[in-house]
Amino acid sequence: MPKMVFIERDGTRKEVEAPVGLSVLEIAHRNDIDIEGACEGSLACSTCHVIVEDAWYQKLAEASEDEEDMLDLAFDLQRTSRLGCQIVMTEELDGLTVYLPGETRNMLLG
Repeated sequence: MPKMVFIERDGTRKEVEAPVGLSVLEIAHRNDIDIEGACEGSLACSTCHVIVEDAWYQKLAEASEDEEDMLDLAFDLQRTSRLGCQIVMTEELDGLTVYLPGETRNMLLG
């Protein structure tokens, strides 16, 4: 089974199993990684924002216009920022490494 690595806000490296077909957000939730995902992957927020390690960023499918719009709302946006709900695990992504940003912004809370 493919694996992926989360680098948590405090720098802790956590390698987890990453079943093919699940999103980075779903994998995070299965492994108690602190990614909110307030809209539950419906592409209506930016709380699952992750920063993809450079070497892996080029291997991802291009972000949709809707994802780009939501990323504009993300805190600490980087060149390799993506939404975890939009990255779906494949065999080719075995070893994918993502960093959690310092903070998130939940625009869904009133």
